[in-house]
Amino acid sequence: MLLHGTDALKEAAAAGHALPGFVAYNLETVQGITAAAEAAGRPVVIQAGSSPFKHAGRDALMRLALDAAGRSAARLGVHLDHSRDLDEITACLEAGYTSVMVDGSHLPFSIALTKEAVRRARDHGAWVEAELGALPGDEDVSTDAVAQAAAMTDPQQAAEFVAATGVDALAVAVGNVHGFTRHPVRLDLERLAAIHESVPVPLVLQGASGLPVEELHGALARDVAKVNVNAELRRACLEAVGVALPSALPGSDVVSLWAAGRDAVRDAALEVIGRLSPRTEGESA
Repeated sequence: MLLHGTDALKEAAAAGHALPGFVAYNLETVQGITAAAEAAGRPVVIQAGSSPFKHAGRDALMRLALDAAGRSAARLGVHLDHSRDLDEITACLEAGYTSVMVDGSHLPFSIALTKEAVRRARDHGAWVEAELGALPGDEDVSTDAVAQAAAMTDPQQAAEFVAATGVDALAVAVGNVHGFTRHPVRLDLERLAAIHESVPVPLVLQGASGLPVEELHGALARDVAKVNVNAELRRACLEAVGVALPSALPGSDVVSLWAAGRDAVRDAALEVIGRLSPRTEGESA
């Protein structure tokens, strides 16, 4: 069933766990994410966004994600991730997306763009995530990115931005990067805590693939309410397809090949959901 509103975000933060946002590129990744949500019994966000549209086509991927979410017994949001195009945002809202992420990270202080996205989302009963600060790396390919302190989110500016735009959730840059990287990732948890104290909306941690569990749990302890994971699912899918390919080639068995990728996405998503479990009693903040 479609997951509307921000209640799940707020409930996740209050319980010390986060709503997972998983990027979907095609039928098999949508199916794998949906199966993981059903098996875990936890709300999940299917992120069928701007970058995957370039591969699958916007209308096709939108319909796949919305149909899967609507038919599932699990609570599934369908989210437009990293969009800089107001027309694209409107098209997804009109199709039935439950949330959108307006990406103004390429602008110095993207108030006008974000406010307009919020206005359009309100007309469709959807919530809006925005990003302040800039995450290095590529959304679709791991590039050994390194976080830059100068691009991290400033707590005071975050408060001004949220107040000026009316966004429902804020994605922050606190040392996280897109994709896997060989460089150690250390979150600036003091900065994250200051941002949390400064803004009244749930926080989002993008680029969480490969993040050490202690760093992840440190973010959860500071009330991060949504965590985005992409590269872990991509790698699992590709590795499974690679293993299945030699057996599939003699009979041109594409069914078993894509099934292997789908099942690997499910298993990887389930593993991530487990890492986003509630804080244990006595866990350090």
